[in-house]
Amino acid sequence: MDFNVKKLASDAGVFFTRAVQFTEEKLGQAEKTELDPHLENLIARAEGTKNWTEKILRQTEVLLQPNPSARIEEFIYDKLDKKLPSKTTNAELLGQHMLDAANEFGPGTPYGATLITVGEYQKRLGAAERDFLHTSASTFLTPLRNFLEGDWRTISKERRLLENRRLDLDICKARLKKAKQAETKAAAEHELRVAQTEFDRQAEVTRLLLEGISSTHLNHLRCLHDFAEAQATYYAQCHRFMQDLQRELARGNDVSGSLPSSDVCPNPVSSTFLSETSTTGATVSSCPNQRPGTLPMEHTQLPVTGARKAKVLYDYDAHDGSELSLLADELITVYTVPGMDPDWLIGERGNQKGKVPVTYLELLS
Repeated sequence: MDFNVKKLASDAGVFFTRAVQFTEEKLGQAEKTELDPHLENLIARAEGTKNWTEKILRQTEVLLQPNPSARIEEFIYDKLDKKLPSKTTNAELLGQHMLDAANEFGPGTPYGATLITVGEYQKRLGAAERDFLHTSASTFLTPLRNFLEGDWRTISKERRLLENRRLDLDICKARLKKAKQAETKAAAEHELRVAQTEFDRQAEVTRLLLEGISSTHLNHLRCLHDFAEAQATYYAQCHRFMQDLQRELARGNDVSGSLPSSDVCPNPVSSTFLSETSTTGATVSSCPNQRPGTLPMEHTQLPVTGARKAKVLYDYDAHDGSELSLLADELITVYTVPGMDPDWLIGERGNQKGKVPVTYLELLS
């Protein structure tokens, strides 16, 4: 091993003189060269960027992976530069359990068939979540980490070097003040000129790096747009899957016909017209365990009456030109026609008209 004693002693002497200068500055016993205001502003802006990037990165990681143990595992794999094994999401695991249960109970039974339907959609939701996590990690988390572990480390290194150059400059200034003899003063002036040149050069290098923070902001802005787009795509997929699932379950109920009263729950809409249907001869079950939207056809048939007002309970997106889109809490006019599916009404809003699902409405007296 090449062990240079002279260099080691020289480095130790430089470190000691810098430590003395730094301590005297903190105690107010020595003058300190101040950085120009523009450079100070750049440093403050860079510090703010670093601090907020760390906070956003940590909270995004928590959002995408709430399990701390899983986050630690991901961190270890990342540091070892190894690919994290693909894991089954909770929704996919739930879907698989439902499919396994359906096979045991019998896929031909109403419960088994419904378990298969819901389980398949749970697996689709899980796959969409996995795609979202992967996209978010590559387009948002990775650029933030790269900044903190790459650009910011370079900036920090150059800033430390600038601080050392400043200390050396102030040490030379102090020596020049203490110099008495002409020879000593000339040597101190030469050291001061060299220290000033090195300080100015390092200040320029640091300034150029700090001005690159603006480019970092632009890059993070693009990444933020990508993250928001990935979120929008993921939630839109989930919404579409759940709407498709609701339609499949409704079709299954229509095909299966009437279910035992102990297996269903109350329909929140039918209660609004119980009194009216009782006067027209229609029989509606008042069982407290009936499920929304699954009353037998003969029980949910609305009387052919005039138009009446209804309050929309939830948002609804029309799936074709024959349906009418709804917004929660709005009031529309509804009526039924002979032979119409009992789960639907005709809704009118101004000049717009189309079919609307009964389960999304609260009929008003």
